[in-house]
Amino acid sequence: MTLSPERISTILRDLPERGEGGRLKVADIVSALGARGYSILIVILGLPNSLPMPPPIALVSGFLMVFISLQMMFGRAAPWLPASILKRDVPRADIRRAIDQAMPWVRWIEKLAQPRLILVDSGPGIRFIGFGLLVLSLGLVFALPVVGQIPIGIALCLIGLGLVERDGVLVAIGFGIGVVGVAFSYGFLVAVLTGASRLI
Repeated sequence: MTLSPERISTILRDLPERGEGGRLKVADIVSALGARGYSILIVILGLPNSLPMPPPIALVSGFLMVFISLQMMFGRAAPWLPASILKRDVPRADIRRAIDQAMPWVRWIEKLAQPRLILVDSGPGIRFIGFGLLVLSLGLVFALPVVGQIPIGIALCLIGLGLVERDGVLVAIGFGIGVVGVAFSYGFLVAVLTGASRLI
């Protein structure tokens, strides 16, 4: 008898209980992902940014996503993170709050998701998604503080869930929302640079 893979909602629910102390190490997060490392890691990095969060959460998540996106583009089978990143930690309370608030719609999306447009499950498809994620990740790095990361965070969650469920429609919707978020991020960056040049 073949056991069905663990749902992402179950993995997320149990995640804050891993490890000890008030902070959760990146290594504990990665070890919880199992064989679907890329897709679930995308969701986990998207979750905190789906809520109004203070700096440097968007910046750190963005840089991690850049690293992950490049690995997907070059066809690496599973995500790899350097030891310096694995040793870092994040407040357990922030992770728990983000998961608790996102869990109802994560479960709702799981019920609606189904395998379709499964080109996202192919090698070339994953590389193309990696490139798209790289664009979103750079948008997250330059996001407007506190609220600017929300559209990109939602987009990452949808893309990650779409990859888990092999649902190309969900991935496409995620990228559509992400494009809006990136437009706001780059617009903010241009406004800052323009204002700085005028002051100089």
